[in-house]
Amino acid sequence: MRLSKYFLPVAKEAPADAAIVSHQLMLRTGMIRQNGAGIYSWLPLGYRVLKKIEQIVREEMNRSGAVEMLMPTLQQADLWRESGRYEAYGKEMLRIQDRHERDMLYGPTNEELITDVFRTYVKSYKQLPLNLYHQQWKFRDEVRPRFGVMRGREFLMKDAYSFDLTEEGARRAYRKMFCAYLNAFDRMGLTAIPMRADTGPIGGDLSHEFIILAETGESAVFCDKALLDLPAPGLDLDFEADLTPEVEKRTQFYAATEEMHDADAFGKLPADRQVSARGIEVGHIFYFGTKYSLPMNAVVQGPDGQMVPVQMGSYGIGVSRLVGAIIEASHDENGIVWPEAVSPFDVGLINMRPGDEACDKACETLYAAMTAAGRDVLYDDTEDRAGAKFARMDLIGLPWQTTVGPRGVAEGKVEVKNRKTGEKHDVSIDDVLAQLKAAR
Repeated sequence: MRLSKYFLPVAKEAPADAAIVSHQLMLRTGMIRQNGAGIYSWLPLGYRVLKKIEQIVREEMNRSGAVEMLMPTLQQADLWRESGRYEAYGKEMLRIQDRHERDMLYGPTNEELITDVFRTYVKSYKQLPLNLYHQQWKFRDEVRPRFGVMRGREFLMKDAYSFDLTEEGARRAYRKMFCAYLNAFDRMGLTAIPMRADTGPIGGDLSHEFIILAETGESAVFCDKALLDLPAPGLDLDFEADLTPEVEKRTQFYAATEEMHDADAFGKLPADRQVSARGIEVGHIFYFGTKYSLPMNAVVQGPDGQMVPVQMGSYGIGVSRLVGAIIEASHDENGIVWPEAVSPFDVGLINMRPGDEACDKACETLYAAMTAAGRDVLYDDTEDRAGAKFARMDLIGLPWQTTVGPRGVAEGKVEVKNRKTGEKHDVSIDDVLAQLKAAR
């Protein structure tokens, strides 16, 4: 993408009411534009990051055996009355009426709707286990939306729902999601800590939040330092195997949110292993058994011919929240430092002197070669001064910068900068092209 043709409304300063780093940087880099309290338009740069996160989540859900679908944002109130949650959910639910005065709601979550889908089509235990998921915009009317996309009213969420014949089957599905989440967050460059958590309005008796540590986190969290050094289960994980060891490898260590914190148990850890910090929730998983299947009559015929309510779980990832969370975890004084897997572009190609024949030719050659090799390139072909170009590239945080200037081109070289480390190297143009050709 040529910057001269792109929409990138970068600002020198963020509005005064942007209280945390991610909100400030998302506004300054032109990733989002506020439409109302807690409601944002996603501009091109931000949308690219959002789609990359969404794709990683999709790939890891599919790898675990979950099946993708899409449910509507508007739901019938009668389904929520069946489960008993319509009145109980509270003012966060946006309740509306259509032109025929039928009660509707803008879905804050989808347990009722997916249970209705399931009970319509699944009648036998032979169709189980089943895990259905989607990635969809939701709305919760937060009393005090703040922190940009971290605590917005409208947000993109991945929610999955598992259906099993037995409690053990449901717990097996829970363990699959537990491991899939760790892999997904690891691919995004995040260390997410699973912590026992309150089930809240979703219900059930087993729940984990996935927390990343950040100074601006809303919640106090407590964990054993050993958890920070554990690798993710890995993309070669066999999801049909018994995943109990993978889960227990992590749950054996102390980790709890503020609501579930046991000060005495935490105090028994060696002092050098006690981590007390702030955290950002990026995922939440629940096992809740028959909380929805019983009142909504989601039953299947078991092996003995008897009709039994299915055992269920639900599993959420805050896709849009992750954009802000990643920035909170990965930035410096100059701007964002994107992990490569979620960066809006892979490389920033900077032409220091547009109009110079040699520079233009080298940039066009590199741009074509990088694109052909599958790299997403943002080519700064603007007439802006050098300082502004460098500052903008650092601000938007692309992992690599390739700078083409008259002096380097005369020597057949370009400068390559690693955004994370700040290291710069002069590299032969021929070597760059050879590496790109080999990567095709």
